[in-house]
Amino acid sequence: MKAPDLDEAPLDPAQARIVQKIRRLALGSSLIMMLGILLVLGVIGYRLFATAERGTPDIEALVALPKGARVLSTAIGEGRVAVTIEIGGGYEVRFFDLGTLKPRGRLRLTDQP
Repeated sequence: MKAPDLDEAPLDPAQARIVQKIRRLALGSSLIMMLGILLVLGVIGYRLFATAERGTPDIEALVALPKGARVLSTAIGEGRVAVTIEIGGGYEVRFFDLGTLKPRGRLRLTDQP
């Protein structure tokens, strides 16, 4: 901080009022900005903790596969479960909804003739 010069003339009352008004406006805008930042951080924290508390529901289901089918692999992504099975010498990928485990599609993979 710079030491005040002794040569500087004091502000007249009109100038002093303007300086005070500017200081109040700067303080007010700083407080509003700080409240906005706190609000944004509060919303982010709420969403993080609310999502963590909810978690995912436990799922228990019985999915019937064709007789003689063998599960080769499973994968989860985008709200779906993909199950790769070997059946009758060919391969098949079956898709299930992750929340309900209801069938959502089937992809059959066969050799070209």
